Amino acid sequence: MSEVDDAAAAILAGLPAIVPTDTVYGLVTTPYREEAVRRLYALKTRAASQPTALIVADLDTLFVCLPELRGRAGAIATAVLPGPYTLVLANPARRFPWLAGDNPDAIGVRVPAVSGIAKTLLDQVGAVAGTSANLAGGPEARRLADVAEVLRAECAALDGGELPGIPSSVIDFTGPEAVVLRRGAGDVDDAIARAAAAVG
Repeated sequence: MSEVDDAAAAILAGLPAIVPTDTVYGLVTTPYREEAVRRLYALKTRAASQPTALIVADLDTLFVCLPELRGRAGAIATAVLPGPYTLVLANPARRFPWLAGDNPDAIGVRVPAVSGIAKTLLDQVGAVAGTSANLAGGPEARRLADVAEVLRAECAALDGGELPGIPSSVIDFTGPEAVVLRRGAGDVDDAIARAAAAVG
């Protein structure tokens, strides 16, 4: 088996993995099992009240995971993704509640613009629960070697070389106006303008 196959097998089995994205290295697991996500939180020392993004291979997979996104939220996602953005969208069916932190009515979603081994992995597994591959409050990992040893020792890992090192921008679209929760990678103003045009 290749390293990608090993990482995919770990994720599908509910184990954690460290993988490259289009921004920073991510700590991921299957999003479909609550116990797997809880294990990820414990490994990262992340508070359960904090949300974790649903990261998917493409928009089709996103709409399979969250079929309620077909309306306004779906138009926004289609206009902005893929790209280095985490979109916080309404989650009326409260799907994946173990990713939602304190607010089960919303969910953060990502469709990263990846290639190479990162794309191969996402195509294999379809979707992951993902957060940055650092201990809570620690620095973002631009290279696999930047990931804390305590995390690498517990995870399958893929080396995608050096990444931009800037985390995704986080934009909340649950209200009538977009709210920027974190300015990171990508042009936030352009993303908001594209979303506004899509829902016209």
